[in-house]
Amino acid sequence: MVERIFGPVIGHRLLFLALAAALLFLRLLPINTASDAWPGPDILLCLVFAWSLRRSDYLPFWLVALVIFLEDILLMRPPGLWAALVVAGAEFLHNRTALTRELNFGVEWILVSGVMAAQFLVNRLIFAFALLPQVPVSYTLIQLVATILFYPAVVGLSRLAFGLRKPAMGEVDAIGRRL
Repeated sequence: MVERIFGPVIGHRLLFLALAAALLFLRLLPINTASDAWPGPDILLCLVFAWSLRRSDYLPFWLVALVIFLEDILLMRPPGLWAALVVAGAEFLHNRTALTRELNFGVEWILVSGVMAAQFLVNRLIFAFALLPQVPVSYTLIQLVATILFYPAVVGLSRLAFGLRKPAMGEVDAIGRRL
């Protein structure tokens, strides 16, 4: 009985940790050391948002905060700033799960794109107020556009490879709680 109730939840949490570790490992590899290289998409952000909208019970806020905070530390960003922004965005989307459940993917993509744009903007504004050095705006915009364009691929992969889908109206988990 316990395996049926907690098995999928713990399994997907461990899967998220493994995916986050792999993505972080790939970001730390010195694959392209040229200074004029274009920034790639933030795949971990796409993963967090896709899982938050589909099955937020698999991805609690403390796990998101822990993983993104570790990413902040390892990528030498200001500790906690990006983690707080990602947790706030994920919780914003989590609170709109019932709304997006009935909408098509295009509307979900626009909603997620707006949240991502707001996060990148708030991050730049906080850096500006703190007088911290920043990358040029063009690099930030390229990364934002790349992340937004990569979101459907992450959603598709999550659906096909991991079976992560939006819960249907009235669907309940093994305990009987509404999803």
